[in-house]
Amino acid sequence: MKRDNQSSVSEFILLGLPIQPEEQGMLYALFLAMYLTIVLGNLLIILVIRLDSHLHTPMYFFLSHLAFTDISFSSVTAPKMLMNMLTQSQSISYSGCVSQVYFFLLFGCIDNFLLTSMAYDRYVAICHPLHYTTIMSQSLCFLLVIGSWVFSSANSLVHTVLLTRLSFFRDNTLPHFFCDLSALLKLSGSDTTINELVILTLAVAVITVPFICILVSYGHIGATILKTPSIKGLCKALSTCSSHLSVVSLYYGAIIGLYFIPSSNNTNDKDVTVAVLYTLVTPMLNPFIYSLRNQDMKGALEYILRRTFSM
Repeated sequence: MKRDNQSSVSEFILLGLPIQPEEQGMLYALFLAMYLTIVLGNLLIILVIRLDSHLHTPMYFFLSHLAFTDISFSSVTAPKMLMNMLTQSQSISYSGCVSQVYFFLLFGCIDNFLLTSMAYDRYVAICHPLHYTTIMSQSLCFLLVIGSWVFSSANSLVHTVLLTRLSFFRDNTLPHFFCDLSALLKLSGSDTTINELVILTLAVAVITVPFICILVSYGHIGATILKTPSIKGLCKALSTCSSHLSVVSLYYGAIIGLYFIPSSNNTNDKDVTVAVLYTLVTPMLNPFIYSLRNQDMKGALEYILRRTFSM
């Protein structure tokens, strides 16, 4: 789409993280280690699920897609951030910036829908165990994943198209380490009323509604667990949900911290700090949560390692 003639910006300058120059080297090594952990840890989850037939269930089907999404989500921002820290170059092209916005929104939305699908899976497993295999059929699982991609792609496309209609002729400096949509809107010299209205409207569909669905699912799960007379059954139900609950708490905790908790500090610094949390910290912790707190994953991993080293 052709941009406004006044939009002379061909690149943006990313100011990066609010850190001191002497901290640059240490933080570069830390963020590189975190990114490598995200990639290797989530690839390991995908590999274990693929190799162990006992894990070919709806829950782990969703988990494998969540692992792939976490890798992709972090890869949208982390490599560019690390490259800029290493080369001291802070520029990103206009097309690269728009692409980053699109894929950041895409994989962030898919995460929302996958976490919701996993919550529904846990609800059916605990509240309707006798009908689990009938309800959570293979076709439904595929439909939920495909629907996640379709809705997320449409959401990202709407925001990206509206972004390309804006003009950037006042300034090209972004106080962030990636092309954040809200930061770009503040930078634009055009009227962003429609963009902001669309953000609020679609946020209800892709963030608020999935979060409410997760809360409702766990409300029913909690009510069912409280009716369980057996301590063994109670522990089994809690262990089944604990990993997913931990991931949901991390993911939505970062969103609530960013948008709903007021801060007395510099707003840009808070936004950047929280962005590091949900683009690097949360995807890095997910493999540990699902590996260390999930007996099925631990057992499958130990079995594969024993079989590999015994060959």
